[in-house]
Amino acid sequence: MKTVLVFKTSVTGRSEVNTLKPQLNQLINANGRWNFDLEDCDNILRVETFSTQARAIKDTLQQQGFLCEELI
Repeated sequence: MKTVLVFKTSVTGRSEVNTLKPQLNQLINANGRWNFDLEDCDNILRVETFSTQARAIKDTLQQQGFLCEELI
């Protein structure tokens, strides 16, 4: 079953998204998708996945120096 995860982040620009792209692509398998809404005041990261856990995504962003909080 596909899961949709939504995160509030501190990512603010395309260059930051490009920095995270390799890690997110590796984390989210070929059947999943992710995107940032940088127009939203919370700089939303939306992830559709079959297997990736929210904690792994949060840890990945935090290791790169970004704030990341799952919205429930």
